[in-house]
Amino acid sequence: MSINTRKLHRLLGLLLLLPLFGWALTGAVFFIKPGYQGAYEQLAVKARPLADGMEIRPEPHWRQVRLVGTVLGAHLLVTTEGPPLHLQPGSQQPLPLPDEAGLWRLLQDAISVNPTRYGDIVALEGARARTSTGVSLHLDWNTLTLRQQGWDTRLINGLYRVHYLQWLPSAGANRMLGLAGLALLLAMALVGFRLCFRKRS
Repeated sequence: MSINTRKLHRLLGLLLLLPLFGWALTGAVFFIKPGYQGAYEQLAVKARPLADGMEIRPEPHWRQVRLVGTVLGAHLLVTTEGPPLHLQPGSQQPLPLPDEAGLWRLLQDAISVNPTRYGDIVALEGARARTSTGVSLHLDWNTLTLRQQGWDTRLINGLYRVHYLQWLPSAGANRMLGLAGLALLLAMALVGFRLCFRKRS
């Protein structure tokens, strides 16, 4: 019976070898955090001085108002109970997404803060762009915020998926995989405890 228990323990160990190796390797990366600063750098639209004398007429349903200046001019950003609003400061009408030349200027101005990481804009498709260093950019026009993702960001995100057993395309399947991994780990611990108890007795 003890031989069967040892075989079961060995089998469970072999089944858990890959995820345990992945947990240990990715855990070390998360502890040291190499390259995190660039991979998750908070890129923002570069602020420019605003002209004097701009009058804002707040609406009753507005909860928060920001007046921002960029290379394209002035922007009125409004938070409401619904979707955020991006308005023209004077007329307070919706400010449409700029044309390609305007977006190019806005994004190139933003990435100029770190030319080593971003380089120059080389491709533009709607509110998304790609730089000469392979970094992808996404502009949320309604909030005038930017997200950036480079090869290092994708690598670290991939390590997170390895660490949390997100190996499959389906969230439900990944949840089942994680539960199976925890069940195997618990089973191996219980079998190991049984082996230790038998040796002592």
